[in-house]
Amino acid sequence: MNKRIISLCAAGILCSVAIAQEKNQRDQDVEQLEEVVVTDSRFELKRENSGKTVISISQEELQRNQGRSVAEVINTKSGIEINGSRSNAGQNLGYYVRGGNNRQVLIMIDGIQVSDPSQTAADFDMRLLDLNQIQSIEIVKGAASTLYGNNAATAVININTKGASDKKIAANFESSIGSNQSSEDSDYNLTDFSNRASVNGTLGKFSYLAGFGNQYTDGLSAVIGEEKDPFNRINSNVNLGYRFSEKFSFKVLGYYDKFRAAFDDGGALQDDDSYSESEQFRVAIAPEYTYSNGSLTLNTAYNTIDRDIYSAFPNSYEANSTVVDLFNKYNFGDQFYTILGLNYIKNKATLGAETDFSITDPYANVVWVSNFGLNMNAGARWNNHSEYGSHFTYNLNPSYSIKFDHDYLKILGSYSTSYIAPSLSQLFGAFGANPDLQPEEDLTIEGGMEYNSNLFRLSALYFNRNEENFISYTIIDPDTFEGLYTNVENDFTVNGVEVEATLKAIESLALDVNYTFTENRDKVALRIPKHKVNATVNYQLFEKTNFGFAYQYTGKRLDTDFSTFENLELDAFSLLNFNVNHRFSKKFVMFFNLDNIFNEDYFEVIGYTTRGRNIKIGFRLGL
Repeated sequence: MNKRIISLCAAGILCSVAIAQEKNQRDQDVEQLEEVVVTDSRFELKRENSGKTVISISQEELQRNQGRSVAEVINTKSGIEINGSRSNAGQNLGYYVRGGNNRQVLIMIDGIQVSDPSQTAADFDMRLLDLNQIQSIEIVKGAASTLYGNNAATAVININTKGASDKKIAANFESSIGSNQSSEDSDYNLTDFSNRASVNGTLGKFSYLAGFGNQYTDGLSAVIGEEKDPFNRINSNVNLGYRFSEKFSFKVLGYYDKFRAAFDDGGALQDDDSYSESEQFRVAIAPEYTYSNGSLTLNTAYNTIDRDIYSAFPNSYEANSTVVDLFNKYNFGDQFYTILGLNYIKNKATLGAETDFSITDPYANVVWVSNFGLNMNAGARWNNHSEYGSHFTYNLNPSYSIKFDHDYLKILGSYSTSYIAPSLSQLFGAFGANPDLQPEEDLTIEGGMEYNSNLFRLSALYFNRNEENFISYTIIDPDTFEGLYTNVENDFTVNGVEVEATLKAIESLALDVNYTFTENRDKVALRIPKHKVNATVNYQLFEKTNFGFAYQYTGKRLDTDFSTFENLELDAFSLLNFNVNHRFSKKFVMFFNLDNIFNEDYFEVIGYTTRGRNIKIGFRLGL
């Protein structure tokens, strides 16, 4: 508790000093650029006209977090707990958004759905991503199956990678080096290395970008032990574009990502020489034709995945997926925004034998922005699954904005359904497969408000999510741990509250705070905290120097001790991080991170190591 109080006092003192230094600016009119959000409607809408509290992670925020992982950055946002993001770099990640799991989160890269059909949850592995490759991230929570289809039940995470510079040729370099130790270590050996380089530019109508990155991390055991378990990842991407005319453009995107992660014996919780390798190659084609009041876009991608596990229980997986999303956007003036689309996905995986299924979904969505404050986002999707036939999903998302000079108060609500088909592994895999599984169905109700002014933004939201046909793994034989995936007969309800506050009263100070309350009423929820708080303070101390503190409180939660198969309560913990960035010139920036300042000792998963106090230093160079 003392550490928590010290952390909050430090943040409070910092705010007081900053406000005292610039108190005269409170009475000045500060012209704010109106924030634009996209993911909740696929149109560029003013935030006040959106029926959601969209989370936007800008390039500026990503640069302040250079040296950290994508999962770490996303884990600071309301309603989200990414278990494993504070542990060994190779630790499996659990995406617990609004009390859900990995199967209920849809990840998109450059507007295209990504997944791994060979995984039990068919989810995309964020360990494959390099933060320095990303331009921005938008997160929309709640059911979004109408626009994005299968799995979009608790969140859509839309990741946009960096594009080409307007210069004929430009180059960017990022590099960092740091320690990677638990709270029991204090030698600060430099065992975490990350580098990325890219070249990009625009030559007339042709644009290009080619990048390569590598991360190597050692020094931390997966389970609590003596042996070090390294993590090694490489990333490369190519982005080519050609604008044939003002109306027609064409992009080709290529990605190659691979990592090798050492891990230990999770059953006996002891050091082991096991490791896994994951390799993914993805190519996407995205032509777009723009015409008066509208556009026609085709997003199509082909993805291959190879995963190999080298352990006492070795295994090998091969999978591929094809995604085609064709949609037409048309604006009727400045009030009606419409989408008609067709989304096709085919997943294949070799799970002993080759398995596959396909999904073909026509969908429609309309956004109405009235001239008297009322807004409506509504749509429907007709899901056609090769194994399960047809299923209907829909959403109604009204909001009402009240304008006050430069401020607004937005009242919003949402009633949305989603659909989550069983994965190929759950249907046909080697462990617990059940071809008679039925799809999960979710119904989400939301209600809340958002107040936005030149000084601050405050939002509060209540959500209630009902789960039907939840898929659970049931152990049949406790001696061999043989089990079966089954649909649970009872419905489950998850409800919660999300509160976000952003202070923007003075130019040099930025303060963001969010609080999440999550309650699983009808089932035992593992690794999901009931209470979670995130707070960040960033202050422009000098013209070229920015420093900040980031505080995170994660409340008590349950986890299973697999040595006894009993559920135990994990203690709450608090983390305080520090970062400073100094711009030596327009082209060269250096940063320093100090994470877990108080060297908190805690668990994310029982028996597994978490990171203690660590340092990292690096630079960013643009030519």
